[in-house]
Amino acid sequence: MLLETLNPMHYNITSLVPDTMPVATVPILILMCFLFLIWNHEETSSIPGPGYCMGIGPLLSHGRFLWMGVGNACNYYNKTYGEFVRVWISGEETFIISK
Repeated sequence: MLLETLNPMHYNITSLVPDTMPVATVPILILMCFLFLIWNHEETSSIPGPGYCMGIGPLLSHGRFLWMGVGNACNYYNKTYGEFVRVWISGEETFIISK
């Protein structure tokens, strides 16, 4: 009898979760998706350069400057985006102008 009460297959796990759980999670998920879209929305800039993308763009551009050096990173961005480029260095928006 003791072994029967300790057997995990003896209990019905689904009976522990209320039936209203899926009904309550749908509005919460919709609200979270809506807030994520608002947080991620950014007005498009007329200046070319890597996108912001929730802060990942500044991290990547700053990492490229640290890894390649200023000269090589500037040459890379100028080849990719043109002679007037917006990048982020140390979290600050920086413009590279070259010809």
